[in-house]
Amino acid sequence: MRRLQQALALCALSFMSAGTLIVSPADAATTDRSGCPVPTKAEAGRSRSAMSDQPPRGATAIKGLRVGHVPKGFSTGQVVVSEHDGLSEYGYRWIDGRDDVDRRHRALWVRVVCWPDVRKLSRLRNAPFDIGGFSADPKTVRVGDRRVLVQEGDGALGHGRYAGWIERRGIVVTVMASEPLVPELNRIIKGVRLP
Repeated sequence: MRRLQQALALCALSFMSAGTLIVSPADAATTDRSGCPVPTKAEAGRSRSAMSDQPPRGATAIKGLRVGHVPKGFSTGQVVVSEHDGLSEYGYRWIDGRDDVDRRHRALWVRVVCWPDVRKLSRLRNAPFDIGGFSADPKTVRVGDRRVLVQEGDGALGHGRYAGWIERRGIVVTVMASEPLVPELNRIIKGVRLP
């Protein structure tokens, strides 16, 4: 198993053992009161079981969030769901068959975080994310109409670039793109839409 897959599988197991997975009361995708996407019971179960999709899902892999540009070349996908520290996280990872230490490895992870207390982009610097926190020195850039924090990927995130922004009050979106996808990162960010 590759390093990133192992890290995410361990996180999923720790969430399961702590009983912190999000479980929606209905089997249909819903949104919470803030309009933040909430996974279905089935999606939470897929995350808990670390089930993968072959081939991976497309632009609507995260119910309630549209990823308008998903680059080609992925062979597997996986739903990632968790709840902790007053946050709920719901995302999807697209990966190819290469080892994650290979600089040609293609990986994309898009996540929506329901965090009622977040209002300012500066709060993301100290966000209590399990994986994918921002270091002390991310850069703030403008991508389309969004102000986005951007930093180089490191640690469990692997190589590439990591970005995050406040989509609207209480809703954060993060995107991690491996090195081969960095040239497409702005297009990916611009294509992410909540209904």
